[in-house]
Amino acid sequence: MARAKISVEEGGAAVRAALGDDADRNTTAMAVRYLLQLLAERAPGNTVEVRVPPFGAVQCIPGPRHTRGTPPNVIETDAATWLALASGRLAWGDALASGSVHASGQRASLEGLLPLRY
Repeated sequence: MARAKISVEEGGAAVRAALGDDADRNTTAMAVRYLLQLLAERAPGNTVEVRVPPFGAVQCIPGPRHTRGTPPNVIETDAATWLALASGRLAWGDALASGSVHASGQRASLEGLLPLRY
């Protein structure tokens, strides 16, 4: 069963709150999921899996479809880094260089897809 889509109003409010200093876990979870939702809408496909444990994961970017086991193209990061990347507060290259993002596979890049408009 597919997850309900997070509305622009709820998602945007959650992102703004999560980027502040006093967001609770539920608000952070909604913000992460909303920004993952926006990424999947912006770059639909099944080539790269973007994971932000424990809050969510999406498949995105057009190309060869992955169907079983561990995907060959995976991007994984924590919630704070994902929020910073998706909001434009952190550049993709800087996140990779610092080790706050783990990207494996030839197509595992979000260069040019971030920041997201929320």
